[in-house]
Amino acid sequence: MRRTEQTLLEQMRITELEIDNRKTLFSITAADCERLAQIKPMIEREVDRLVHQFYDLQTSVPEIALLIGDADTLRRLRGAQRTYVIDLFSGFYDIEYVNNRLRIGMVHKRIGVEPKLYLAAIHQLKTLLNALLARLIPDATEARHMIMSVEKLFMFDISLVFDTYIRSLISEIEASKEKSECYASELEDKVKERTKQLEMMSRTDALTGLLNVRHLVETLTQCLRAAQRRLESLTVVFLDINDFKRINDEEGHQRGDEILRTVADAIRLISRTEDYCFRYGGDEFCIILPRCTEAQARQSYGKRLIAEVNRHEAGLSISGGYVQACPAEHASAEELIRIADERMYLDKQQYRQQGIVKVENQEQDEPPANPH
Repeated sequence: MRRTEQTLLEQMRITELEIDNRKTLFSITAADCERLAQIKPMIEREVDRLVHQFYDLQTSVPEIALLIGDADTLRRLRGAQRTYVIDLFSGFYDIEYVNNRLRIGMVHKRIGVEPKLYLAAIHQLKTLLNALLARLIPDATEARHMIMSVEKLFMFDISLVFDTYIRSLISEIEASKEKSECYASELEDKVKERTKQLEMMSRTDALTGLLNVRHLVETLTQCLRAAQRRLESLTVVFLDINDFKRINDEEGHQRGDEILRTVADAIRLISRTEDYCFRYGGDEFCIILPRCTEAQARQSYGKRLIAEVNRHEAGLSISGGYVQACPAEHASAEELIRIADERMYLDKQQYRQQGIVKVENQEQDEPPANPH
């Protein structure tokens, strides 16, 4: 339940039993209540003068005058104080009376009245009341008993006011703590998100968006262990763009970057979720294909990759090296990468030789130059 849906009595868990217990603690008896009620008519006749004297003293204190602030506020305070003094001599100190005392503590906390100022004001009010009672009651013994009854009631009221005041402070601390914890939680989430982003940046190649070579050996080692546990095949593919140096030299590095991104996009498109795609460096790429044989990689992955690349860059050629890790016994990650690299270079040599043969055949097919 929200605090705004509860009374102060409910928030403070103050019941009639608790009120009776407090009266006992401060020795407030039925005789005290009867004694205070008997003098009420006399107090009502003197209350306006008493309140006037009280606020003359209060407004002479700069701190209190600053809190009061203006004539309208002072007028409202005079009315509230008049009601309070009359209630002191009502003889009925029940739930309603206690709730009003709790509200006084809440209001004092909200407007910023420090405990020392509140206690000083109570002291002044008691002093004025004691002088008034001594004047109104000729019998010194009876006046002393009356002043003692008022003292008990003041202590009863002060305990209620300070309970509310302290409760308000605790509520502020709890609210601040909750706000701080919420802020700390949001900050922690932001740090986690930023850490995740930084981790992704550390693992990702800036140009192509593929994984970078920094974690290739670590990732491949983990994949090899998983494949060995499950007795599954795993294939490593090493790729290199043919004639990339010529493209860079003749068409510029911007064009070369465009080619790299095209190949990377094609790799990403044809790869499965469980595949790991790395830019090895320059125009070289390394792909880890779990649960895939070398034959499957050559027939499916390689052909699909070339077809996808040529959809965007017609005639672009890629050399590839394929090596399969046996299900029963695996070579190390470094060894598999080395073998795949060597096989890629063999494939590139065949590509170059085919290019040379093609050029020689074209030269042989050309008719002899006309000497004239």
